[in-house]
Parts: sequence; structure tokens; C-alpha cells
Amino acid sequence: MNNQTEALHGAFPHLRHLTSFDGEHAATPWLDDAEAKLNRKLCQTLEEAVKRAGLQDGMTISFHHAFREGDRVINTVVATLAGMGFKNLTLASSSLMTCNDVLVDFIRQGVITRIYTSGMRGKLADAISHGLMAEPVQIHSHGGRVHLLETGELHIDVAFLGVPCSDTFGNANGTQGQSACGSLGYAMVDAHYADKVVLLAEKLVPFPNMPASLRQDQVDLVVPVERVGDPGKISVGAARVTSNPRELMIARSAAQVIEHSGYFKNGFSMQTGSGAAATACTRFMEEKMTRHGVVARFALGGITGSLVDLHEKGLIEKLLDTQCFDSQAAASLARNPGHIEISTEVYASPDSRAASCDQLDVVILSALEIDLDFNVNVITGSDGVMRGASGGHCDVASAANLTIVVAPLLRTRIPTVVKRVTTCVTPGESIDVLVTDHGIAVNPARPEVRERLLAAGLKVVDIETLYQRAVALTGEPRPVAFTDRIVGIIRYRDGSVIDVVRQVQEEQE
Repeated sequence: MNNQTEALHGAFPHLRHLTSFDGEHAATPWLDDAEAKLNRKLCQTLEEAVKRAGLQDGMTISFHHAFREGDRVINTVVATLAGMGFKNLTLASSSLMTCNDVLVDFIRQGVITRIYTSGMRGKLADAISHGLMAEPVQIHSHGGRVHLLETGELHIDVAFLGVPCSDTFGNANGTQGQSACGSLGYAMVDAHYADKVVLLAEKLVPFPNMPASLRQDQVDLVVPVERVGDPGKISVGAARVTSNPRELMIARSAAQVIEHSGYFKNGFSMQTGSGAAATACTRFMEEKMTRHGVVARFALGGITGSLVDLHEKGLIEKLLDTQCFDSQAAASLARNPGHIEISTEVYASPDSRAASCDQLDVVILSALEIDLDFNVNVITGSDGVMRGASGGHCDVASAANLTIVVAPLLRTRIPTVVKRVTTCVTPGESIDVLVTDHGIAVNPARPEVRERLLAAGLKVVDIETLYQRAVALTGEPRPVAFTDRIVGIIRYRDGSVIDVVRQVQEEQE
């Protein structure tokens, strides 16, 4: 300590935290080495990155799901952690897919003991629904995930984020490289909140890699890897493009509902969800927008090639993109200045100073079940097994001026319209219109919308009529048998518990 510092401490005791100068690179020793200065974040192996990140048993690891069914990061990282002997980890992925079935083994081994996610599918979801985990899975919405991070309930110790392209400082994006996935809206939140951020980068390019979705000041370590994902598998499963005549008929009816809803006017805004009929609705909007001279101010959420097409034809001014649902959308994000990447915090966080979904006029969403009170289930199937995702469903349903749910009346002779949903994810007070292949039901809370649709000659019926029609075609469905054990907790976007999922009762032989 030099004399000046001693004098300061003596004269001003509240300044005792000040230390003496100890050389220009005392706090930045890497600047003494030209190579270390440029490559200090680079790790030769994932194991090296894990050790340098300081991961320990019992900590929380996170991932994003921009590659959806094509993701190659989650399984690789968890397998590596298992090989390194880690136990009792909390897995906080923005969502989980059928490609993550191998996680079942790591749960059984005790590598993963808790999960936070917006949804799950496949063998993993089936095993958890039948009691695989000792602790219930926490199911949150996209906006609700940000709420949990902001309140501190969910704390990410190390985020492992797969990116198609990065420089050695960690400036990364999803629009360049062989595996371009487009928007990194989910990863942007993890990079902001995690204590340590590890990038798994498929392609390393010279500094500065711009535009940067994830910035160098957020990233701690960079690991070059061969592949982070297969973008060809983004638009499968829930995000698939449909040619099914029934789904297209429902989509056409939904477009008619929008046209006559009272919200279809110049400068309106919209979002279409990930369901096949919901995304297909965009195809039928072009003719209506052109005929009426209507230009949308913006489209929000998961962006599809159909929305890009409308944008490039001048029918949608801006695309606010938190996830690209296909390669056409990913390519558009790279070339169109009006196609703008946003984080899930900007998209739908109820704690944000302003969420984009609050500006929505119309949203089209899907459903596994909807009941007589318009409550919606997008998590559990007719067998009680988890097979879907909360996603942004309750976020945008709550915020939009008009929320339309599209669903067939029956799926393989299983009713979609039921007396009471198996699992409530989005409350009926958020749902305004249900569009099926057997008619359109309007929530009694929106009589003005019902009158507009009737005046336009659309087939409007009571939801009770749709329910009775479904029962007449299939018979009364047999209730699913559950045990008392809770295997999943459904969190509303504000963190409250809106429902639980119970373990499916094993059939007696």
C-alpha cells in the first residue's frame, strides 16, 4: 500500500475499499500475452469449459431450443457432465423435444434431479408422466421463464448455448454458418441472467462478428464444436407445415374470423402460433389483406416463411422474431432490416417494463383440449401423458385484444372439446374464439365479436353444441386414471400455480 492510499484510509474511513495501483495489467494479466489476449476464452474441449466455468454438483444448467428437434447440444453436454461424474443438477432448458429422449438415462443415474422447462415430448415426457422423477417438473411459459429468472426462483449457474457462428470473444448470431437457425431469442435471456455463459460454436470467424445476438460482454468461454444442430429439423413436429385438408379448412375459417372480427384494419398486429393450422392461417391472410388494402404494423413471436412472404410483399411492416420456425425465416432475419430479433424478455415477460405481446391485436393459437369454460390444455394428451408445451400460449392469450384458438373437433376419435380440460394451462378468460372444423364458438364474454361473425355469415355455434357433437361422434370419453402423486407443476406467467399434472395410473394386467 502506498502512502497516498494510507492517507486516504486515515482521512476517509469509508474509502478503505480503495487499493493501491499495482501495475497496468494487475487486473488484466492476459494483456501481457498477445495470444492470451485474443484467445483467453477459447477452450479446446467441453470438459475444459466445464471446469473453467466452475460447475459443481447441485447447480443449475440451462439451454435454448432454437433448433427444436434438430438440437445436438443438450444431449451432448449432459452426457459429458455425466461422464465427469456430476450429480443432482437442475436442468433449465427453454423447452425439451423428442430428440432429448436420452435424458431419461441421466435422470435415472441421478445426474439430473430437477427440471424447469416450457414443455416436453416423447419418451422423456412419457417416463416423467409415469413417475420417473422424485420432484415434479416445473412447466412455465416463455414469459413466465423470464419471470422466474427475474425473481430469482430460477438461478442459472452455467448456460450452455449452441450457436452456429461466433468469434473468439463470444460475439455470436444464428444467421451465419452451415447450421443457421435464425433468432436466438431464448439464448439472449440465458446470456443475460446466467452466472457463466459457455458458447458451443460451430463456426469461428474473425472478430468482430456482427450483428451479435449474444455479445462478448456476456460470454465467458467459447468451445469450437463440429455441429450444434440440424436446422432442417426445426420445422417438424409442432412447427411443421401442413397440407392436411382439415387443418387448412380450419386455417381458412380462422382467417375469416380475423377478417370480420373488428380488428382487421390498417395497422393491426398479429401472431400465429406453432400449431399446423395456426401457422397455415397466414397463407389465407394475403388475399384478404390485399383485397382490403390492409397492411399489418407487425407480426410477432415465432416467425415462419409465410409471414416472411407477407413482409416481403409489403403486407407486414415489421417482423419481431423470438424464434425462427423454418429456414426461410432464418434467411430473412439475415437480409431484411424490417425483420428484427428480440429476446423472450422483450417478447412476453410480464415483469418487463414493456412486453411486445402487450401490443398484439390478434393471436392464433392451438390446443390439445378446450373445455366448456374455454380453458385450454396444451400440455397433456388424452392419456394424461405430457406431450406438449406451454410456450408463449398464456402470455399472448392474456395480452392480445383477440385470442383465437384453432383445433379439430376430434383427433383420431378423441374429442378436443371436453367438459373439463385434463390440465389447464391458459384460463378461459383469456380465450375469445374457438375455430373447429364443425363450427366457430365465441366466448360469451365477447358478444360483440359473436355478432360481427354472425353478420358475416360465419358458422357460429355455442361451445356446448360442439361438445355434444363430439360426444355424439365418439361417445363420452373415459376419464384418465391418475394417482395422487404430482409429477408436474403448471406455472402461470406470473409464477402462480394454475394446475398440476398427476402421475398416470398404470393399467392393471
